[in-house]
Amino acid sequence: MNYNITVLDGDGIGPEICAGAIKVLNATGAKYGHTFNFTHKLIGGCAIDKCGVPLPEETVTACLSCDSVLLGAVGGYKWDSLPVDIRPEKGLLGIRKAMGLYSNIRPAKLWASLAHASPLKYELVKDGVEIIIVRELTGGIYFGERGKGTGDGGEYAWDTEKYSVAEIERITRIACELASKRDKKVVSIDKANVLESSRLWRRTVHAYAEKNYPDITVEDMLVDNAAMQIVKNPSALGVVLTSNIFGDILSDEAAQVTGSIGMLASSSLGDGTRGLYEPIHGSAPDIAGKDIANPIATVLAAAMMLRDSFSLTDECAAIERAVESVLNDGWRTADIMEEGAKRVTGSRMAELIAERI
Repeated sequence: MNYNITVLDGDGIGPEICAGAIKVLNATGAKYGHTFNFTHKLIGGCAIDKCGVPLPEETVTACLSCDSVLLGAVGGYKWDSLPVDIRPEKGLLGIRKAMGLYSNIRPAKLWASLAHASPLKYELVKDGVEIIIVRELTGGIYFGERGKGTGDGGEYAWDTEKYSVAEIERITRIACELASKRDKKVVSIDKANVLESSRLWRRTVHAYAEKNYPDITVEDMLVDNAAMQIVKNPSALGVVLTSNIFGDILSDEAAQVTGSIGMLASSSLGDGTRGLYEPIHGSAPDIAGKDIANPIATVLAAAMMLRDSFSLTDECAAIERAVESVLNDGWRTADIMEEGAKRVTGSRMAELIAERI
């Protein structure tokens, strides 16, 4: 099979970590008989420098005509003084909107070999942990009606949590699709004991899953309990479906369980199979060009692309096994270095993973 991938290297360490992911993808393609065609386009600060805008139309066109998109990182000190409407981050928001991406998928994966890095007790994470947060991205309280005024109690302000059945159904589809490639279970997070919007959320999630994904088991969990379970029994969660605000909070909590953001990937998906895949960390301009950036988050983002956009589950598993093998053998980049481990550069880490494919 041939797959066309648009690569948005971006700023700072973006080009370095994308190069590492491409190296691993090419090794995977060689083993499994696939060809990955890469087209590089500008986004963020580098696009501002060359084109005057953070998201050139040429980039949008390329992203809408490919099979999926791999992103490095955007932003940096160089562009901090620019007006808000032309800052590098506007490019990221713009491409998500142009691609119609309404879900954010953020796996919090802790490898067993790095269990010591987690702030949780070792016995809770010694076998590794993977929580996949599926967060609704374009609705809810962040996009609801809001206002402020003055009354008897002084100044007040209000924000509205609002969801439609259609919005809930489409994010439920994303969660069920992801669960169908894993353990066929979705944990849906709400506050149905208090919020009317959560009661609609719960009814809609169950109705949609029962009708369209009868093999998927849906469990409900109140958000306060979910926050507790992430630090008490994280292995029990798996694919977690949440609203915008709950997902915003829980995904950061789950990420902290892993102990290093340099290992965490994410994706944004919409109605089709095309998605935007990226590491959760930033552009780290202070270490750009030094070949010390950890490429593993971007490598794992590429693996997510293979599974969730291209349905190449074996190929995704091969990359994940290769990462695990390298870590088990004690190879570490600077950010995850520990006593007794073998330190390598970012490019060498990517080479080691590619060799294990």
